[in-house]
Amino acid sequence: MKKLFMLLCFVLLIGALAACGNGDSESSSSDSDSSDGDSESASGEEKVIKAGIGLNDDHPQYKGLLKFKEIVEEETDSAIKVETYHSGQLGDDRSMTEALQLGTQEVTIPSTAPLANFVPEFSVFDIPFLFPNEQVADQVLDGEVGQDLLKKLESQDLVGLSYWENGFRDLTNSERAVATKEDFEGLKIRTMENDLHLDAFKALGANPTPMAFTELFTAMQQGTVDGQENPYATIYLQKFYEAQDHVSNTHHIYSPFVFLMSKSFYDGLSEEQQTIVKDAAVEAGKYQRELNREANEKYLQSLQDEGMTYTEITPEAREEMVEAVQPVVDEYKSKIGEETVEKVYQAIEDAQE
Repeated sequence: MKKLFMLLCFVLLIGALAACGNGDSESSSSDSDSSDGDSESASGEEKVIKAGIGLNDDHPQYKGLLKFKEIVEEETDSAIKVETYHSGQLGDDRSMTEALQLGTQEVTIPSTAPLANFVPEFSVFDIPFLFPNEQVADQVLDGEVGQDLLKKLESQDLVGLSYWENGFRDLTNSERAVATKEDFEGLKIRTMENDLHLDAFKALGANPTPMAFTELFTAMQQGTVDGQENPYATIYLQKFYEAQDHVSNTHHIYSPFVFLMSKSFYDGLSEEQQTIVKDAAVEAGKYQRELNREANEKYLQSLQDEGMTYTEITPEAREEMVEAVQPVVDEYKSKIGEETVEKVYQAIEDAQE
């Protein structure tokens, strides 16, 4: 009886162990299925683009960014989400561009001037009095020369998807009307952190002071600088008329924006997604250019309505300015790259034919 009882216990124990083994097997199978599901979920994981700019939410640049967001989210069925940040919430142009290189931010849209710190050839667009009008600028930027320059950004872990528009830069100050080269003498003018800009203003007789855009308004209020240079839309929407009395249509530089994406993020997109974000940047850029041109025309009058004195630069006075900065242009040709400069000049000539 005792032996029979022990045998019965042994059988029951074996059965229990077998049941546990089957349970482990089922559990393992379930974990495997779950793992496969997680893998599928990861491959289709929602991607987020953090897109930051320095200008405020009324500026055509931000409205263009909202258009980009709309296109991307619609075309990807929200598989890619775009978070937009304005007014320097994520930093200034340089710090945001560096964040793209590090992969901690996905999109920013700086002017070409600060980009010259990363790719020197972009300084070609900082040559004073380079473009005669916006239409010629469009043809050059969207053509072979402009696109070849965008490709150079990849060596800096950046992808240039398209050109947008900041526009022709014009001078404001709180000291006096500027109508001629002589009127620049001694004016403390804030510029972007770009050596060509600095040297060009020195050649005109001004005292240029580079600083981040986010610091500019306070600097003008406190008298750290007398003035600055930006397109009319920026001047008005940033309320610079509260600290500035005079505006002149110097049109000394046409300033493009470059729609930048982090290369590490771009490389992580599928081929289809890459096409979507590229096409969206181009389409939104065309929309932004149109808005920007309408805004600049409108805001010049708005600046005068706010009490600023407007001074028209005559062709003769502008030619005198061109001659004053020519030695600087000649000096920088070799720094920018003779071949790049000549290609841009040729493209401008071709666009005017």
